[in-house]
Amino acid sequence: MTSESLLPDIAQHLANLVATIISEIRPRLIEAALSGESAESENPRHADNFLSAYDLWMHERYKQLISEWLPSYIYASEEADPQVIGDDPDPDLCVLVDPLDTSELAVRALYGYTHVLVYSRALARPIAAVVGDIFHHLQIYVAARFHTGEDQAFLIAADGSRHPLRLRKSAALSDSLVTNYLMKPMERFLPLAEQTQLMQALSQRSRNGVNRGRIGVDFGSIGLCHVAAGFSDAMIEFAKGFAIWDLAPGHYILKAAGGVVLDLQGRPLPLDFRFGTLADVVEAMNQRQKFVAATDLTLAQDVVKVMART
Repeated sequence: MTSESLLPDIAQHLANLVATIISEIRPRLIEAALSGESAESENPRHADNFLSAYDLWMHERYKQLISEWLPSYIYASEEADPQVIGDDPDPDLCVLVDPLDTSELAVRALYGYTHVLVYSRALARPIAAVVGDIFHHLQIYVAARFHTGEDQAFLIAADGSRHPLRLRKSAALSDSLVTNYLMKPMERFLPLAEQTQLMQALSQRSRNGVNRGRIGVDFGSIGLCHVAAGFSDAMIEFAKGFAIWDLAPGHYILKAAGGVVLDLQGRPLPLDFRFGTLADVVEAMNQRQKFVAATDLTLAQDVVKVMART
């Protein structure tokens, strides 16, 4: 890596912090899977979501580690109401955290992810985000705003190797792998199965006569990171919408890699979260967003069009 491509300090802090938390939580989750003791807790904030003692531990651990290098910030975690940390009653930085995404799969040692994003209220935009993959070698997806004002994205493997994320390929919808969080049978899988126009578009044969369109499952921000890395071509969410902690980190990373995120009317989603006050942050944490994320605008628009016809 050249000196020009070194991560800004705040992004490097985030990447190191997430790597530390992954190293601490992975053996606990593996033990939970092998023992069958998932440590499930009652979820007073989101009654229909799985919550474990590991989610709550990571919520506190993030706060502890972030406070060691950020003297004051708004801590906006999925697991609690947003709060001001430190002596500044109105800090510029807001740290948005989903401590443990897909936690009911994480305690089975199948999939587990963790999201963190730092948002500057003065700039009205994110300045760094990290999505960590707890169980895989390709471990840290990171985006940051550099001193030039440019956003860049990288993938860091568990061995420390770093790979720039810059999308260059473009796939036709009929050749695309499109992912969706389809885990809940009635709430998400059935509405996906009813997207007949999308299924037909994905089933069209390519010029060489091969059927390459695919539907896959993916989860939260990591799904957008997989698009950013070129591992998948698009991700859709139309049934319920993602909460901001699930969408925002991956949205920023994908945008920095050159991808796009549209709402279901085909309009680009902004990265200005309107976090003007603490009350605004609280309100944003209670909203959900439907979207199409893709490697490029043409593919995103094609997905929007076929979904609109269903």
